[in-house]
Amino acid sequence: MKHGGDILTYFGNERKNIIDFSSNINPIGYPRDLEAQLIKSFEDLRYYPDIKYRVLKNNLSEYLGCNDSNVIAGNGAIEIIDSFIMSFERVVVVIPSFSEYVERASVHNKEIVKISLGTDFMIKPEMFEIVKKGDLVILGNPNNPTGRRLRKEALLELYGSISKKNAFLLLDEAFYEFCPMDYDSIQLFQVFNYKNVGIIRAATKFFGLPGIRLGYCCADVITAKMISETQMPWSINSFAAAASEIIFKDKEFIENSKEYIEKERIYLLNALEQFKILQAYITEANFILIRLFGESEEKIFDFLMEMGILVRKCSSFEGLVGDHIRIAIKSRADNERLIGALMGFEKLLY
Repeated sequence: MKHGGDILTYFGNERKNIIDFSSNINPIGYPRDLEAQLIKSFEDLRYYPDIKYRVLKNNLSEYLGCNDSNVIAGNGAIEIIDSFIMSFERVVVVIPSFSEYVERASVHNKEIVKISLGTDFMIKPEMFEIVKKGDLVILGNPNNPTGRRLRKEALLELYGSISKKNAFLLLDEAFYEFCPMDYDSIQLFQVFNYKNVGIIRAATKFFGLPGIRLGYCCADVITAKMISETQMPWSINSFAAAASEIIFKDKEFIENSKEYIEKERIYLLNALEQFKILQAYITEANFILIRLFGESEEKIFDFLMEMGILVRKCSSFEGLVGDHIRIAIKSRADNERLIGALMGFEKLLY
């Protein structure tokens, strides 16, 4: 399982009673007025999108709190990540992390440097002494699949070290809105005019829109222009541009989603503490990495499949070797169903 959300592979078209814990999408769904907006914009499909995405970038700049000239928009966060990778010769990543960092670097024949995280999965600035001038350092913040986020002081220390070497720090913050609001990287780096740093976010996870393929990034003006010029023309569809008129302005949806995820994250972490067969790692995202004691991911995966529950096997993440699963945070009813299924699994063993 290279990516989550692949229900078709495991259940075919029998989706009705399946709970997909492998896909970490906002369980609340998407903003309520979005459907009406997309229907209203259906006529726009007869025309090419604005090749410069002026309205889209204006909406993004207002939401992110930066200038239009700092904004890069893409066909999902992955297009932007790919464009950055193409612009550098050496790519530095931590292990485990989102597999596409290495996959895209391999596709473009880039030199890849891997830094293994410790058993606590915390990213520490001193790990990056290996970084050299001209490197691209890609970090998930929070990291996927660990759910750990850099503390503000550690992030600033790491940035200072990377920037001093004239390397570039690319933060993949696809899960940013799910995190505690202790700091905003975009505001944090504004004082540095985003020199040697880019912050990527997306509509995919928090706004519940993986199918619309809208990613965005804040970077310094020169970098934003350079990356935008490497992208394919019209890579963003008209619906994605139209959605930006609604989703970023729905303050009620945004606040309700943050509060809901925080409540369910606490519930799940507390509920998972009772089990002898597993350890749930602290997370600041909308997913939880779980280590299994004495059992393989395949065994628990198959058991949960029989219960109509799909979780993410983590052996596809380099550095996790067959004894980890990842679960998304879902609705209370779905979360309770998962806990009940795990109780059933544990009873079979004891």
